[in-house]
Amino acid sequence: MTAKREWLSPCGLYCGVCGILIAHRDGNLKFKERLSTVYNVPPEEIRCEGCNAEEDRVFLYCRVCPFKSCTRERGYEGCHQCPDWPCEHVEGFIMPVGRKVMLRAIPQWREWGTERWVEEEERRYHCPDCGNTLFRGAKRCNRCGNSVDVD
Repeated sequence: MTAKREWLSPCGLYCGVCGILIAHRDGNLKFKERLSTVYNVPPEEIRCEGCNAEEDRVFLYCRVCPFKSCTRERGYEGCHQCPDWPCEHVEGFIMPVGRKVMLRAIPQWREWGTERWVEEEERRYHCPDCGNTLFRGAKRCNRCGNSVDVD
């Protein structure tokens, strides 16, 4: 498996399992409407092609990402290369699930390298009961309805 560069978010929140990217990619209006209430934006703003896509193809909140700015200034691909991680950006991250995932993902990315890390992130986000693909932060499988906790 070759990792999509656009999906390698600097912070360790792998874009391939991001609800916004998935809703946009799949043209899932119902999911976009649900996400629009979470992010307080209209459904048409729920669109993204990954953190490293061209700026106008990145979700509007992710365009002003402090992780992106910091890693670019330091010349890093991502936080997994930074000796100062974890830092104030992780500690101050507003979404608890995201912070939890970063604290798990960055050490794994460091240890495994990009290719294996991406493979493991892709493998992790599936319902343990029915195998349905999940997005980061999912609490319930949308196929079988069972509770999930894969983050």
